[in-house]
Amino acid sequence: MKLTVVGGGSTYTPELVDGIAGRRTSLDVDEIVLVDPDRSRLEVVGAFSQRLLEHAGHPARVTTTTDLQRGVDGASAVLLQLRVGGQAARASDETFPLVCGCVGQETTGAGGLAKALRTVPVVLDIARRVREVAGEDTWIVNFTNPVGIVTRALLAEGHRAVGLCNVAITFQRWTAALLGVEPESVRLEHVGLNHLSWETGVFVDGVDRLPELLARHGDAMAEHLGLPAPLMRRMGMAPSYYLKYFYEHDEVVREQRTEPPRAEVVAAVEKELLDLYGDVAVVTKPAQLSQRGGAYYSEAAVQLVHALTGGSGPEQHVVNVRNGGTLPFLPEDAVIEVPAVVDGDGAKPLPVPPVPPSVAGLIAHVTGYEHLALEAALRGGRDRVADALLAHPLIGQYATAEKLADELVARNAGFLPWARGSV
Repeated sequence: MKLTVVGGGSTYTPELVDGIAGRRTSLDVDEIVLVDPDRSRLEVVGAFSQRLLEHAGHPARVTTTTDLQRGVDGASAVLLQLRVGGQAARASDETFPLVCGCVGQETTGAGGLAKALRTVPVVLDIARRVREVAGEDTWIVNFTNPVGIVTRALLAEGHRAVGLCNVAITFQRWTAALLGVEPESVRLEHVGLNHLSWETGVFVDGVDRLPELLARHGDAMAEHLGLPAPLMRRMGMAPSYYLKYFYEHDEVVREQRTEPPRAEVVAAVEKELLDLYGDVAVVTKPAQLSQRGGAYYSEAAVQLVHALTGGSGPEQHVVNVRNGGTLPFLPEDAVIEVPAVVDGDGAKPLPVPPVPPSVAGLIAHVTGYEHLALEAALRGGRDRVADALLAHPLIGQYATAEKLADELVARNAGFLPWARGSV
């Protein structure tokens, strides 16, 4: 099997290769192609990835190319993990909303919208070329943020696509350790949108252990998720750590105004990682890679590709998938993040228990914003940007949305063809 990674020059990539090298599944990969416009990063990451495989005794070969069509030709699956604008654009996303007292984050709020506007057109262009070159049956696994909006764009154009995030698998692994059980024995009752999700149950051998986790490990969960234990106990749920941007918005903004943006931290880690990757004596995954983020990314991605390419019988994974009628209070074409049965025919969401009104309301609110964000990404226009910002629950004020729209367009005009002549 040929597996192609678009954005293969990322320092994330060795995580994926390590998942394959460790034979964590029976995924039969004989070629891994890394595609990236940055030739210098490709050479470093590609050579290190090959050493990882060879050190593990895995026979697959790594090839690199800046030519997308060459890279995807013959691929069984294509993974998307790109960042349009790099860490510089991320730093902008994480800082400009703070001027208006809004959270600065690369996947939600104004920063998340900026990333969506830059990313959606690029991803759709890539997907069209994948379809033309690799064929209709090639699976696209999208790890590119904002995952929900990008995956919705892909599905709307008819691509065979599934969105993937590491939030659920990270929580599964973490809670398994707390409970002293094997991760594979933990089944999550996970519901929401990408980066707006809740665990409503943590099942081991058919028994929901979430009440026990909240009662006995509330303080540890509070530290891990960045949210107060009393809140989680009252809800009877474990929100993802991205919910701190909603439940403790003003406190997060105060902290962000006194700390360097995450982009600066990541850029420093990336530099250190690339230096390590370039050392021919390094043949195993560096410990510093855990500081980069994306924990368990490799396991989630490899398991999902394994299921999609028919390497096993149906498997259950938490993925981003078309709603259909799963959450009846959302449009059918919304993209939700829930457990799904995954096989060679794709991902089919499993039924979920009734969603409490407090959670359903926020999910519906953000889904409305995501619809408007996708409209702005596809059709352009400063007013569409402002409309999406006004609809976001973390913004929601006319004057603030207007100011943020102007700043967002000015900062990102170089990536937005429709905006280049307006600033």
